[in-house]
Amino acid sequence: MNGVDALPALQDAAPAARILMLTVSEDENDLAAALRAGAIGYLLKTAEGDALTAAIRRAMDGDSVVAPEMMSKLVAAYRGATSASPAPAPATSESPVPDSPGAAAIASLSPRELDVLRGIVRGASNKEIARDHGIAETTVKIHVQHVLRKLNVSSRVHAAVIASENGLL
Repeated sequence: MNGVDALPALQDAAPAARILMLTVSEDENDLAAALRAGAIGYLLKTAEGDALTAAIRRAMDGDSVVAPEMMSKLVAAYRGATSASPAPAPATSESPVPDSPGAAAIASLSPRELDVLRGIVRGASNKEIARDHGIAETTVKIHVQHVLRKLNVSSRVHAAVIASENGLL
């Protein structure tokens, strides 16, 4: 039995558990299947110890965690599953794709919230986003909460998908 097939049994045995997949597979279909099956995250076995520890802590806090190198694959898999139309043309952070779902929400973000959203799309942790922008990690956490609320989503992964749909890669 592979990990995705084992997820339902694990969730039945421990409904409150947050399951973080650790795998060698870089296939976007495996990633999408794991998240659809209920995994809170998907990491590659090549993750270094510090990154793995940070990911486990984020998962314990209830955050979705996806290996940074898999984030673009996740967005592509999500797009393929939800839309037969081509992706919108990229837009600048100052001008989201007009009339696209989420465009108004993206437009409501402050410049700093857009910076934080770009970090989320890259799969960066709050600590990495803080370092990149010279702000405190707690400030990033507050910005992430604002971004999720303004985009009306509950996870960083869903925020990244909306950002991608609006050309903010």
